[in-house]
Amino acid sequence: MGAGLTGCAGLGKTTAGAQEGQYLTSSDEPEVRRRARIRLELAVSYLGLGQTKVALDEVKQSLAIDPSYPDAYNVRGLVFMQLNDLVQADDSFQRALALRPGDPDILHNRGWLLCQLKKYTEADQIFTTVLANPKYSDRSKTLMTQGLCQARAGNPAVAEKTLLAAYELDTGNPFIGYNIGALKFQRGDYKSAQFYIRRINNTNLANAESLWLGIKIEKALGDSVAVRQLGDQLRRRFPDSRQLADFQRGAFDE
Repeated sequence: MGAGLTGCAGLGKTTAGAQEGQYLTSSDEPEVRRRARIRLELAVSYLGLGQTKVALDEVKQSLAIDPSYPDAYNVRGLVFMQLNDLVQADDSFQRALALRPGDPDILHNRGWLLCQLKKYTEADQIFTTVLANPKYSDRSKTLMTQGLCQARAGNPAVAEKTLLAAYELDTGNPFIGYNIGALKFQRGDYKSAQFYIRRINNTNLANAESLWLGIKIEKALGDSVAVRQLGDQLRRRFPDSRQLADFQRGAFDE
């Protein structure tokens, strides 16, 4: 649930969107694009199942059918990110943007990629561009990703402000809540951190990371009962986790 597990890069569009001033239906879709789209939908399904190389093969087949399909390049970029081939991922996103300039979903994905490449300023500019698009609807996702990138860049105060804006739009998102709690814990605002982490740990969305952060927060606040209760939950639900091992050896300050 931490910064590396946010699932920030969305799949974006996998079918061609409506052209300006025109609504496309299935009967308008060219046969070549329809065949390419079916292959791409398979690729997205395989990627969601973690079968990355199979997904890449389906993307290749989609592009072999229709080399001008921007969604296929976008998904290819996500596949290469999963394979940790960031150079080819960036090439894919740039090809997608060449075919569909300014697409906010593709820009979002490239922004997250640039953050992983530690090109923080460029990434932040891209996220700002995405958020400035009045037609873009997935604002909480991009605000969350921008906030995480700002934290990676060493700007925790700015990151917290951005994540709070994301939280206002999506209060039920445990990734946003966790990362706000983590930032507040890092700067010693334990009561505020407790508020955000308890909202996760009191639900079935709790995981080993959120329970461990909750334990460290409760210990900092001196609540030994809460520490014991969270520790029991961590031991019962995640017996093989690294977080339980840290708890058992008392590694609260690492």
